[in-house]
Amino acid sequence: MESILLHEDRLFPSDSATKKVARTLYQEIRDLPIISPHGHTDPRWFAQNKNFTNATELFITPDHYVFRMLYSQGISLESLGVPRWDGGATESDPRKIWQILADNYYLFAATPSRMWLDTVFHDVFGLTDMLCSNNATEYYEHITTKLQDASFKPRALMDRFNIELIATTEGALDELSYHGALKGTGWDKRIITTFRPDDVVDASREDIVANIEKLGALTNEDTQTWQGYLNAIRARRTVFRAHGATATDHGHPTANTADLSTNECITLFDKVRTGQSNAEEQELFRAQMLTELAGMSVEDGMVMQIHPGSFRNHNTSLFNQFGRDKGHDIPMQTDFVRALRPLLSKYGNEPSLNIILFTLDETTYSRELAPLAGHYPCLKLGPAWWFHDSPEGMLRFRHQVTETAGFFNTVGFNDDTRAFLSIPARHDVARRIDCRFLAELVVQHRISETEAASIAKKVTYDFAKQAYKLG
Repeated sequence: MESILLHEDRLFPSDSATKKVARTLYQEIRDLPIISPHGHTDPRWFAQNKNFTNATELFITPDHYVFRMLYSQGISLESLGVPRWDGGATESDPRKIWQILADNYYLFAATPSRMWLDTVFHDVFGLTDMLCSNNATEYYEHITTKLQDASFKPRALMDRFNIELIATTEGALDELSYHGALKGTGWDKRIITTFRPDDVVDASREDIVANIEKLGALTNEDTQTWQGYLNAIRARRTVFRAHGATATDHGHPTANTADLSTNECITLFDKVRTGQSNAEEQELFRAQMLTELAGMSVEDGMVMQIHPGSFRNHNTSLFNQFGRDKGHDIPMQTDFVRALRPLLSKYGNEPSLNIILFTLDETTYSRELAPLAGHYPCLKLGPAWWFHDSPEGMLRFRHQVTETAGFFNTVGFNDDTRAFLSIPARHDVARRIDCRFLAELVVQHRISETEAASIAKKVTYDFAKQAYKLG
C-alpha cells in the first residue's frame, strides 16, 4: 500500500541554492495565524458548534472540486449523494459514497485537490497510507470516529488550525441568524460575514422577480421603485456591517460596468422587476449595478470584490436537477480595461473606494489587470482564483503581475472554500509557492533575503488584514 507523500520541501525549487533560501523564508512564516478573508464555509458550523457527522458529509457532499472530477469520469452526482433541486432520489449511504471516492482516488493525481486531501488525511487525522479501495472502510471509520471527539468540533478546529478569522459569504436575503447567534460570544470577531447581493442584482436569475419582492419585505422599502430598491440594498449592507462584514462580493459573468442616467435606470429596472428583460438588458443591469454598488462602497467603506469570468451553470441538464455550485461552471475570456472604465471614470479616483479584482482568464494578468492595479489607487489584485488556485497557477500569477503591479498592489491569499478542514492545507500551499517565488528573486540578486523575508510576512498575513480592513 502506497504511503502519503508530504515531503518537507514540497513545492520548493529543485536546485539546492534556491531551495535553501525558500526553506529559510518558509520557516519564518509557516506558523503565522491564518486570515481567511473570503470563503464559503457554513456559519451554522460555528454557531452551533456541533460535531460533523461522518467523513462523507465533510469531504465529498459539499465539495464541488471533488465531485466535479468524479462526474467527469461518468460517476453520477446521484451516486455521490449530492442533493437534487427537483427532489429526486440520491444515494443516502455515506459508506457507499466514500467507497466511490476511494475507488477513484487515483483520478486526483497531481491536482490541488489531491494535495489538500492528502494533507488533511495525514496532518489532521494521522493517516499515513494513501486512500485506495482496500483501505476505504478503515479510512471512513477512523475519520468518522475522530469527528465525534470534542477536539474536532468546529471551534476547536479553528483554534487547532490557528485560524484568526474566517469571513463567510451570504446573499442579500440571508437573515444572518447564525451570525446573530454568535453575537456577544467573542466568536463574532472571528467569524464574520460578507455581503453578496447577486441574488437581488443578477437579472438573469430565474427567481429575480421574487427576490426583489422579498428584499422589499425584508427591509420595509418599496422595491418596486428604483430608489426604493437602492435604499433596500443600502439597508441590507448596514445589517451585514453590524454582523462584522467589511467586504462585498460580486460574482457577475463579466466585469462590465455602466453609468446610465436616472431615467434610463428606472426604465431598465422596471423591465427587470417585472421579468420582462432580455439577455442584453440583464447584462446592462448587472453592469449598472456594479457602478451603483461601488458608489455605496464609497459611502460606507466596504471593500468590493469582483469575481467575473465564470460561465455559470454550463451544464443545463445538471443545473435543472441539482442547481448552482455543482461543478459545472467554466472559465471564459474576460475584458477588464473597457469593461471597468465607466465605473472607474466615476469613482476610480475616490480615496475611500477599495476594489479587489479576481479573474479566471489568465491572459489578462499582464495585459490588463497588472497595469490597471498598477495605476488606480482603488484597485488591488486578488490571488490566483478557483481553477488557478494551484501551485502552477500561483506561480503564473506572481510571474505575470509582479513586474507591473508589484507585491503591494496584491492582497495576499484567500482560500475561497467550502471545505473547512482544507483551509490550512490551502494556505500552506500558497505560503510555499510565495517563498519559492521570493527565493528565485533572491538568488537572482534582485532583492535581498531580508527584503524577501519582510515581503513573505506581508503576503502571508499583513496584506489580507489591510486589504479587507480587518484591524
